[in-house]
Amino acid sequence: ASLFSSIAPNEFIALSLSRPAHSPALCALFGSMAPQVERLLHLSKKLHDLTDEELNLIAAADHRLDGLPRIPHTAAAFNTMKMNESISQLYNFTEVFRSHMDWLKTARENVSLPNQAAEGASRHLLQLAHLLNSTLHQVGAVPQPSPLSLPVASSAFDALKFSVEISENLKAFSLWTKRSIRFLQRQSRCPRR
Repeated sequence: ASLFSSIAPNEFIALSLSRPAHSPALCALFGSMAPQVERLLHLSKKLHDLTDEELNLIAAADHRLDGLPRIPHTAAAFNTMKMNESISQLYNFTEVFRSHMDWLKTARENVSLPNQAAEGASRHLLQLAHLLNSTLHQVGAVPQPSPLSLPVASSAFDALKFSVEISENLKAFSLWTKRSIRFLQRQSRCPRR
């Protein structure tokens, strides 16, 4: 007997309803997010342009950006993800990073540090936020923005220290976002590319 004949009709209906139907619009949005996240991952490594030795000196300094999201990258967090909540969380985290990146651009400009990587990251975060906002409209979810307070970067050392902190957190966020997008694509039954 086949697998389907051993499942009672009402169990088969329950199985088919437990996952959302395939949505080409959602799948297209998720597909457009992936390149933005790849670029963010690449740019996260260029935010500070420090050698490993310089990085070790700065990494030992205290971290003061309490507003950066704490990324939930445990297996348990992924196993309990729900579509609307996940998209809202991705959107909120993206907006927080975008605010931090815009702040970092200003902080670096004020102390005459190069800004190309921060500008690029800010652009890709904006694109990602637009795609996530469109996705939120597709699934009928409303994000809950969180207020931010950012410290003053009064020296080049402060700006470098914050660049390192944002760089490390942006890398973790990008890796987590890649996994989240793959999860959402599976949940939405998107075709594999």
